[in-house]
Amino acid sequence: MSDHVVLQVKGRVLVGPEDVRDELWVVGGRIAYERPAGARDVRTVEGWVLPGLVDAHCHVGLDAHGPVPDDVSEKQALTDRDAGTLLLRDAGSPSDTRWIDDRDDLPKIIRAGRHIARTRRYIRNYAWEIEPEDLVAYVAQEARRGDGWVKLVGDWIDREAGDLSACWPREAVQAAIAEAHRLGARVTAHCFAEESLRDLVEAGIDCIEHATGLTEETIPLFAERGVAIVPTLVNIATFPKLADGGETKFPRWSAHMRRLHERRYDTVRAAYDTGIPVFVGTDAGGSLPHGLVAAEVAELVTAGIPPLAALSATAWGARTWLGRPGLEEGAPADLVVYETDPRADVRVLAAPRLVVVNGRVIG
Repeated sequence: MSDHVVLQVKGRVLVGPEDVRDELWVVGGRIAYERPAGARDVRTVEGWVLPGLVDAHCHVGLDAHGPVPDDVSEKQALTDRDAGTLLLRDAGSPSDTRWIDDRDDLPKIIRAGRHIARTRRYIRNYAWEIEPEDLVAYVAQEARRGDGWVKLVGDWIDREAGDLSACWPREAVQAAIAEAHRLGARVTAHCFAEESLRDLVEAGIDCIEHATGLTEETIPLFAERGVAIVPTLVNIATFPKLADGGETKFPRWSAHMRRLHERRYDTVRAAYDTGIPVFVGTDAGGSLPHGLVAAEVAELVTAGIPPLAALSATAWGARTWLGRPGLEEGAPADLVVYETDPRADVRVLAAPRLVVVNGRVIG
């Protein structure tokens, strides 16, 4: 869309959960709330407007086997864009996707660098696999390469024990998190099980991915420290199948995964009720396809999170948490238009009427 073509969106503009306006203008790729002087070639659409949705846990440039070519990364980003997901926190990828930043038709990405895992304790071809004495150095490296985040693998199956166990000694993660914070980066960690959570939170971590191992003992600690969680419930739904596949070789692990899955909704609702910040993430790009944000929001509602809070977890609240603007005056025009009010029924998110990226109308 050129600077001479103006988009007018009429209807209900959801600037915030309770801040609703009657119209919004897009000119020069940015948002305005007054008709620009001399506007001509105006295109008008009607509907309910949200800021571009957020997937706070996905992986562009990654599939089940490791890094992918740029054309596959592009398809992943386009799938998210067409679903209305215009801000991605890439929670670990071995691929260089900086070229996406030069495309004004693709979502914006906040990168966490490459996963950092213990040797032979994560998915092959995904992570830097290192030992605790090297953790600080690798965290510093990825803090400099990322966009304000670093991603650790906090737990994974220990084949000798036959079950999930923590990957890092407490003193190692404490030093590594302190180094990341010194460099201005926040730290998040993949955690399925219970064991690693207290050490990571008391070491100063900022976020936990999945967080299926939260318990009555650790939930208050998370709330007290303000540690966010990204539950990725659409990914947790795969646990029974994973457990079935590992039953013969790792029966303890399989039983553990089933227990975590069975209480997943209770875990998320208890976290929310205690005041833990909860955000939407899908874990797309590993074994899951992109474009699943609407399904994840619906899963949060199924878990018992109020619809408006679940919506905020992919819209206003998520953007604030990640330090990116929403529908403010002068912000980049990244927005989605729907036929009906998504606050009344979050399932509307699955069918965007119009997507606008940097002022460019898609569809």
